[in-house]
Amino acid sequence: MIDKTYNFASVEQKSAEKWDSIDAFRMGANAKSDSESFCIVMPPPNVTGSLHMGHAFNSVIQDIMIRFERMREKNVLWQPGMDHAGIATQIMVERQLSAESSLTRKDIGRKAFIEKVWDWKKKSGSSILSQLKKIGASCDWYRERFTMDQGMSKSVIEAFVSLYKEGLIYKDKRISNWDPYLGTSVSDLEVVQNEVDGSLWYIRYPLMDGVSYHHPIEFDDDAKPVEWEVRDYIVVATTRPETIFGDVAIVVHPEDCRYKEIVGKYATLPIVGRRIPIIFDSYPNPNFGAGAVKVTPAHDFNDFEIAKRHGLGFINILTSQAKLCLLENEFFLKDLVFSDETKNIFSEFEGLDCLTARSKIVALLEQKGLLDKITPYKHVVPCCERSGITIEPRITEQWYLNAAVLAKPAIRSVKNSLTSFVPQSWDKSYYEWLENIQPWCISRQIWWGHQIPAWYGPEGQLFVEHTESAALNSAIDYYLSQNNDMTLIVQKMIKKGNIADLLKRDEDVLDTWFSSALWPFASLGWPEKTIELKTYYPTNVVVTGFDILFFWVARMMMMGLHFMKDSENKGIEPFRIVYMHALVRDKYGQKMSKSKGNVVDPIDLINQYGADALRFYFSIMAVQGRDIKLDLARVVGYRNFITKFWNAVRFAEIKNAKHSVSFVPQNVKCVINKWIVVRLSTVINEVTTGIENHRFNDISAILYRFVWHELCDWYVEFIKSILNQDDSELISETLSCFSYVLYNVCKLLHPIIPFVTEELYAHISPDGIDKKEVLCHAQWPSLVFEESSAVEEVDWIIRLISEIRSVRIEMNVPLKAVVPLVFVNVDLSMRERLMSHQYIINRLSSGNIVFSDSSPERSIQIVLDGMIFFLKIGDFVDFSKEKYRLEKSLTKVLDELSIVKKRLANSNFIEKAHPDVLQLEKEKLSKIEKKKQSLDTSLARIKTF
Repeated sequence: MIDKTYNFASVEQKSAEKWDSIDAFRMGANAKSDSESFCIVMPPPNVTGSLHMGHAFNSVIQDIMIRFERMREKNVLWQPGMDHAGIATQIMVERQLSAESSLTRKDIGRKAFIEKVWDWKKKSGSSILSQLKKIGASCDWYRERFTMDQGMSKSVIEAFVSLYKEGLIYKDKRISNWDPYLGTSVSDLEVVQNEVDGSLWYIRYPLMDGVSYHHPIEFDDDAKPVEWEVRDYIVVATTRPETIFGDVAIVVHPEDCRYKEIVGKYATLPIVGRRIPIIFDSYPNPNFGAGAVKVTPAHDFNDFEIAKRHGLGFINILTSQAKLCLLENEFFLKDLVFSDETKNIFSEFEGLDCLTARSKIVALLEQKGLLDKITPYKHVVPCCERSGITIEPRITEQWYLNAAVLAKPAIRSVKNSLTSFVPQSWDKSYYEWLENIQPWCISRQIWWGHQIPAWYGPEGQLFVEHTESAALNSAIDYYLSQNNDMTLIVQKMIKKGNIADLLKRDEDVLDTWFSSALWPFASLGWPEKTIELKTYYPTNVVVTGFDILFFWVARMMMMGLHFMKDSENKGIEPFRIVYMHALVRDKYGQKMSKSKGNVVDPIDLINQYGADALRFYFSIMAVQGRDIKLDLARVVGYRNFITKFWNAVRFAEIKNAKHSVSFVPQNVKCVINKWIVVRLSTVINEVTTGIENHRFNDISAILYRFVWHELCDWYVEFIKSILNQDDSELISETLSCFSYVLYNVCKLLHPIIPFVTEELYAHISPDGIDKKEVLCHAQWPSLVFEESSAVEEVDWIIRLISEIRSVRIEMNVPLKAVVPLVFVNVDLSMRERLMSHQYIINRLSSGNIVFSDSSPERSIQIVLDGMIFFLKIGDFVDFSKEKYRLEKSLTKVLDELSIVKKRLANSNFIEKAHPDVLQLEKEKLSKIEKKKQSLDTSLARIKTF
């Protein structure tokens, strides 16, 4: 017997144990022989992480599709795994090491530190997967992969070596995001832009060679200059005066008439004395600052591109710890002639951090009369999300992947609809990024990660191979063929047996996103030709947030098309559909973050409301392209929805409602049963189509309306009336039909709320040869049944009862009062319809059907589809009191309506109000107007007396 009270905690534990006991989610479980495959590879969460709302939402969307296809008896695999999260994990273990022993990773060495990371991973690294199980993720947990496991390492090395030997991976000196604390380059995704209240410093750069020009200082209404002054300097506005030592030019916009006289001339770099050119470039905004921009290509991404366009040099003035380095900097000192006084100035800046240097340089500029002015300026400063340290754009030698070559096939595949985005609008962002893609910096100066398979010889020669021994053999062959001093050295090393000392391995590791880009095929066994790779690649869907469209999705497309080929050597896309879900925000629409203190832990919600309630909330809120504002009241509402369904199934069990596998729903005779079967048929088809088209919010809303309103509010109440009648055949058919409907609704709801439906399945599933041990392996329902006359008839009954109930509420008719329902001069067919459903109508409307030839007194008239009938409520209602009550309520509503309308007519309010506040006011207006309409209708009715 089903428990009287729905206890989600015990239900979820029981269902999870049942699935585990039979390995219900193993690859291919419940698949028909030779069935079509369906595969999703889980976006691997960071090993350092714990389940957050985004993970929970993402996993629910995937699980709905996986459970749906498994019930359709496809060969399903949901491949789980975790990402090694290079920088994040290294920081976490370094902090732990420091807390335990006050040692750094450098104190214990690379090998010992890596061992500590692996120890940490074994002890703490799997918590997020257990949390995913708690929300019901039906992955094949036996196939769990890790981006640093042995198989993935083999895949990564194979990819790197292949790309290198194709000339697509290379070393280069370029500008990248540099974290001075971590001592490594970091990806754009690990950089957050923090808005700060800063300043714009306006600095005078003296012109050289006695040059001066006329600079406009007054303008007319048409922005044309009307007054000029002669200047022998040009003013540059900057937020970073401390990088002045690395300036190589000044640029102005070609259409900025203020500086046309001096373009092609030279200015003196303040403090330093270096001669720098003044040139045209389209980058400066003439309306920002002074219109002129200083170019510091070694420490600004935009300046780096300007320098490349104009063939300018690069002067790196910062160390890896972001300290100024001048006197021992060959790039800074090149072609620079300076006095002892200037040398002393340089020495004062040597080794300073950027902020200290900034204060010092501003003071020095002011002292020398070169500081024109300072204005407040709000701007963004890049910081590393992991370390919290300000990022310094810095030129370093790194490993790069020529992403532009790999991007072309990735663009073609989407344009040819071989891979599609849901929502489709995301393809524009995808194209924009790939069509303007830059070389991908794939190296990181940390220890935790895939160490780059590259070795260096004594003179810097580079050898990239799968293994150290292969690299050594390549090096030996190379040096022995050179016929130089190195040939003799190598020959001696071979004789002495210390040839293993010939090479030194590159200490860098690969960007975490490099291994993640291989995930769809590497997690299936590539480069080995495994049966899993053959069966499940390409995968069907990837589900992800828009924030990693470029970092992950685009790169998986590039790598998949490059390495996975068909029989004609054409690239194969890693997935057919990219489902881009929105963000889960707090109730105010703000992004959740620890700093804001608005983070909600999904495990807390599961413990409080149940996993199924949270899953249903995510599903019904998954409107394509719209962020979710967390609303706990709705989560509570969906828990109530589950309780309502639970009670319906319990009612069926109490009434011994059973059906057999031989039950044929199309053969039911009772119009009420025909109606519910037709509605079930429609819902099955709508839900099936909805999941296929990734309309998760639509299918959830459809099921909610059907279960709550049609099944529970109406059909169950109809059944209660039928069970009180003296017709055993009707009762038997109704109970069988009821059980059949509940059984199939369980199936329809299962992908969304699997725990509770699995529990209820055991109580309502029919006996027979087709019965499956668990609901998650039951066959997805299929039903075609059309009976429009039954639908029309029962819908009419529902509208009739609803209208009667509405009038009773409006007129304050006592609940227990049995009101005569007087039908005047109805035709024979309508009389027969009313009489055939008399018991149901009377019971559910607290009425009593009466037929008459004349209109009764002291009654409320109702018109339904042209039919007129009356509620004889005069014996139960004091009409004068009701009129007074309704008029008083209407006065209050009109006052409320006036206040809201005035507010929405206030342009000041409209301009300043947050969009969410504005939307709430509009919704409030709509509710008040509906309330007014209802009161107007009630008063119109009562005024007839």
